[in-house]
Amino acid sequence: MSPIDPTRRRLLLAAVAAAALPKIAVGEERTDGAAGELTAMKIRLFLAGETMAATLEDNPSAREFLAMLPLDLEASDFGSNEKIAYLPRKLRALTRGPVPDARAGDLCYFVPWGNLALFHGSYESTRDLVRLGRFDGDLAPLLIKGEFRLRIERID
Repeated sequence: MSPIDPTRRRLLLAAVAAAALPKIAVGEERTDGAAGELTAMKIRLFLAGETMAATLEDNPSAREFLAMLPLDLEASDFGSNEKIAYLPRKLRALTRGPVPDARAGDLCYFVPWGNLALFHGSYESTRDLVRLGRFDGDLAPLLIKGEFRLRIERID
């Protein structure tokens, strides 16, 4: 068996490093420390004196959103089924819809406006929605009417 040419070896190592860096940079491959299994991408939302948690999807849009955290935003009612909040910049890594099995509890990104959509009621998905994740547990805090501060943090 012949040895690998040094130039070829450097290219191979560079390719492996380039493939791994984006995942490491946004925390996609965190482990639980015990079994070495991947852990879910989790976030915590503080709104109107309440706290909620959500589990993010494993897609480029959700990873880009996670990398933006923590965020302090203004949330408001939109329609009768969702709260919205505008991100400081639009997401570029888009995993466009329509969202399969769309339902209350989805945390989405609306591409044309660059806003988060926190659905507390049923909705019809479109090609312009990207599901970032789903809320864990009770959606009652999303039913509070009006405008309020929204803080979103990563759960480590």
